[in-house]
Amino acid sequence: MAAEQRLKLVNFWSGVIVFCLTLIGLGVGIYQLNEVLTDEQQVPIASLSVQGELIYTDKSEIRQALLSKPLGSFFTADVDSLRQRVEALPWVQKVSIRKVWPDRLSVFVSEHQPQALWNADRLINEQDEVFRADVTKVSAQLPQLFGPEHAVEDTLSEFYRLQKMLSVNGFSIRALRLTDRFAVSLVLEQGIEIKLGREATLERIKRFIDLFPSMMNHENSKENKVDTVDLRYDTGAAVAWREAKSES
Repeated sequence: MAAEQRLKLVNFWSGVIVFCLTLIGLGVGIYQLNEVLTDEQQVPIASLSVQGELIYTDKSEIRQALLSKPLGSFFTADVDSLRQRVEALPWVQKVSIRKVWPDRLSVFVSEHQPQALWNADRLINEQDEVFRADVTKVSAQLPQLFGPEHAVEDTLSEFYRLQKMLSVNGFSIRALRLTDRFAVSLVLEQGIEIKLGREATLERIKRFIDLFPSMMNHENSKENKVDTVDLRYDTGAAVAWREAKSES
């Protein structure tokens, strides 16, 4: 009976020792695995793949932004932090980054697509967002919009409304200004300045379209060009002329 109890006791403590050794081995394994996963030398990022239709941003700028600080290992690289590095570049609108096993980062970049200049020193993209970038890189054909900083949407709305009506009739807006009092004036590609005021701007631009043929047939048009058309009246318009430059 005593021998049987001693055998049970030995088996019990043997089981305890095996269990403890298993826990120790598991802990050591987890520690070693963590060392591997967090060691940049063990699983380093070996290559960067940059994709996207890039017009204003060079791929080297994107790589430089990503490498401005250590990338980390494949497992520790913080994708959100890396994305923010690239999105800090002036022309970059959106960035998507994913890890590709075993050692690559795939980076897809979308740029701002400018549709207008804003107050001479910034741009407006196709999502009607104002952003700051090198304005000398954009086409000189982009319309120039001027307005209060709190009225970007109002300025754009006025531009869209008037441009839609003008384009149907062969005109295009080169520049549009919305004042603090929400008065509208614009300059056409032909160089004609049109003053519309604060009210009934669509009706007034329609009046300009209706009156334009008469202006072109006016006796002043033989030696002069239309400079300014003031439509801030209930009817009619005040037209100022400038001397036409002779072609040599």
